Formats: sequence, structure tokens, C-alpha cells
Amino acid sequence: MSISFEGRVAIVTGAGVGLGRSHALGLAARGAKVVVNDLGVATDGTGQSSAEAQAVVEEIRAAGGEAMAHGANVTDAAQVKDMVDQAVAQWGKVDILVCNAGILRDKTFTKMELDDFAKVVDVHLMGSVVPTKALWDQFREQNYGRIVYTTSASGLYGNFGQANYGAAKAALVGLMNVLTQEGAKYNIRANLLAPTAATRMTEGLLPEEVLKLLRPETITPGLLTLLHEDAPSRMILGAGGGCFTETRIYETPGLAFADDELDPDTIAARMEEIRAEEGQEVMPGAFAQTRKYAAMAAKLRGLQLPE
Repeated sequence: MSISFEGRVAIVTGAGVGLGRSHALGLAARGAKVVVNDLGVATDGTGQSSAEAQAVVEEIRAAGGEAMAHGANVTDAAQVKDMVDQAVAQWGKVDILVCNAGILRDKTFTKMELDDFAKVVDVHLMGSVVPTKALWDQFREQNYGRIVYTTSASGLYGNFGQANYGAAKAALVGLMNVLTQEGAKYNIRANLLAPTAATRMTEGLLPEEVLKLLRPETITPGLLTLLHEDAPSRMILGAGGGCFTETRIYETPGLAFADDELDPDTIAARMEEIRAEEGQEVMPGAFAQTRKYAAMAAKLRGLQLPE
């Protein structure tokens, strides 16, 4: 069955260039009405222009689609509310949110100013929280919502010189995990896209021949699969160059220690067993881990837990 977004309304942040532009065009090509949001700043968050967002709107309209531009700062609740209100006034609702807006202020942690740390976290984390909050009640009331946040390998695995960016991107994993649980009964699904793309943010970091392979257009098809009616939820989809993977956070079976064994020397001596991967599993939620530890501790001590 062909994935279609006919009748759906989407907001894509940071959609004036690069990945965001590709996402907006991809949604529009399959029928979505699209709010092209972009503040029009440089990669470090300075400056402002509406030209790029408007150019994407004109591109969508020229292809027969419907779109509007909005220059809301995604960290400003009043501006984001105005964006949502305009979309609802124009098309009656919003069904889809793609949080793609971001900036970089890379430096080693030693040289990084706290203001640069805070600004990057604000744009990536709060710039995802604020639009989500603006749409959350509407998604609940209409019993439908699809959300994709943009994470990064820098947050999932680390990258030298990106403590601010990595921290912000890792935080989105926690946001997605919780909203997946809170939104489930309202048919709200949240996922993460972890892209590696040739964009303004990666220029100069990779050879030109590699950048040609990592075009944003090779990633957007993966994004669209995270947004349709039968999309998964709580998935971290890696994407780049037409390659797609899933990142999962696993927990090893671990060991339970008796009270007289609870000392750092014993734990250190058995660290290899604690880290053994055989039997590792994905925790569906925080209390699944709590129940696991309680069951292990109780079994060791001959106690019976209530059902």
C-alpha cells in the first residue's frame, strides 16, 4: 500500500534548507499540507531571514501542493502558538510535527562557554518541546498525532567537540520515550530520526565524494515511514545514503548481590559478568527496570513478590 498524507497537515521546523527542506518537499509530494518553518539563521543561530522558507513554499506550490511559511523561533512559545494558530485557521488542524531545527556551536568542553552550551540545548531540546506542547492537546482531542524528533549519532554515541549538541540530542531520546507512553491511548506516536546527511552542518567535515552519497533526499523516505498512519512508535531510525538501521538501548541481565557482597571490590571483580550481553533486553519503561531489580533481589533472598 502506498503511503499517503492526503488530508494531513504537517509542521516541519528548520525546513528552509537541507534536511528540513527535503522533509517538507517529501511530505507535500505525498499529499500533506505543509507549514514550512524556518527562522532563517546561520548554522550558529545568528541572523534571520524568511527567504529560504518562502522559496520552499513556492517550490511546493509550483508542484501543485499547499504550503505556508512561518518564521517562528521554535523556542518562543508565543511565536510557536501563532504558527499553530495560523495552520489551524488555514487548514483546520495539524496532524504531524517534524522537529528538525538546529544549530551548532562546536568547541571542546574546555573552551566552550556556558552560553554556547545553553543555546544549543535550548534550540534542539526546547525547540522540540515547545512545538510539541503547542500541539499536544490538539493531538489528544483529535485522537491522532505523529511526531518525529531529530537526534544524532553525536548524542547516541558521542562526538569530540560536541558536548552541547550531544547532550541535547541525547535528551530527545528521553522525551520521545515518555511521550510515546503518555500518547499511546490517544493514537499519538513519537519516533526519532538519527540522520547522517550532507547539509550546512556537515560541510567541511566529510570529503566531497562522501557528501554526494549523503544527500538529504536519501534520508527523507525513512522519515516518511515514521509519520504515516501505521507508523511505529518509540523507534530510533538511523538514516544516511539510503541506509537505514535501528538503534536500541539494551540492558544486560546483570547480577544480584547479597548484602554481605555489596562492596565496590566485589562488583569490580564481577564487572565482566555484569556486562555480559547474552540475554540482554529492551526495557519497555522505567518501572520495568524497577520490577526486574526487585525480582532479582527478592529471588536471591528467598522472598516472594506479590503479583
